[in-house]
Amino acid sequence: MSARMPSSFAARRFAGLAALAAGVPVFGGCRGALAPAAESSDRIAILFWIMAGAAAAIWIAVLLLAAYARYRRRPPRRRVAMALIVIGGAVVPVLGTAALLVGSLPMLPWLHAPHEGLQIRIEAERWWWRVHYRHDGRIIESANELRLPAGEPVTLLLGSRDVIHSLWIPELAGKLDMIPGRQTRLLLRPARSGRFDGLCAEYCGSAHAHMRFTTVVMPRPRFDTWLARQATPRAPASSDDDGARAFLSRGCGGCHRVRGSAADGRIGPDLTHLASRSTLAAGTLPMTRRDLERWIARPQHYKPGALMPAYDMLEPAERRAIAAWLLEDA
Repeated sequence: MSARMPSSFAARRFAGLAALAAGVPVFGGCRGALAPAAESSDRIAILFWIMAGAAAAIWIAVLLLAAYARYRRRPPRRRVAMALIVIGGAVVPVLGTAALLVGSLPMLPWLHAPHEGLQIRIEAERWWWRVHYRHDGRIIESANELRLPAGEPVTLLLGSRDVIHSLWIPELAGKLDMIPGRQTRLLLRPARSGRFDGLCAEYCGSAHAHMRFTTVVMPRPRFDTWLARQATPRAPASSDDDGARAFLSRGCGGCHRVRGSAADGRIGPDLTHLASRSTLAAGTLPMTRRDLERWIARPQHYKPGALMPAYDMLEPAERRAIAAWLLEDA
């Protein structure tokens, strides 16, 4: 049995290396942080690949040493063993860590340097995102969806209203904590148009897994058109509009604001031009009338821990009218 052990050991080692080699294309082709779409995330990705390459080199060296020790018939001399311990256990880690530190420090001033470009303020709450844009001297509020112009530097001013959250858009920038009572800055420059998923990367409570958002990067003319549209109030509802009447009479306007109507609540998300967003409840449901009706009836069923109360006591016709009214003006 002992005579077959080396071949068995070698077979297992070969199988492991083959599995690793097979996984490299999948690993290298995955999206997110490894497929950067902005200058800041590109720099982070370069640093990651340098670290991954160094880690792979160290791993291969350890395997070679293990194989050498396994098949060597006589133990190495004391001087050789001591040299391996000193070099592998002290010199290489110190030099490797110092090299990574020197290579990463020049990134920090660029990632956090202030500039005169577009500034967007994002406040995290349990469990959604309040987004503020500035247009013609006014603050325009949206929720759970971030829009950016392509090719331009943007500063995100980040804060939190309750607990510590962390904003992360893997393809556009690294993650940054959002701390109550403190404002942090995240600089990014999207390189191309597209839709990119973002999420909260810091556990913040029961609905943490349902705190996602979408970032839409578009050419500057389209961004200006979208922002100008968002700045306009919605068309006034007629006196016989059942949806507007139910929205106000059932107390929805106490928590939500709809510019152009009497609803002026500031607790929940601003619902003006709700249909222009792609998801409901911070990425929990798609933006459809049917899903909006379901959300109004039983929000905790779809997002456990959500602070919005259930309105399943409403007649289906009322929920249908409210959803239709909210979505008729994008």
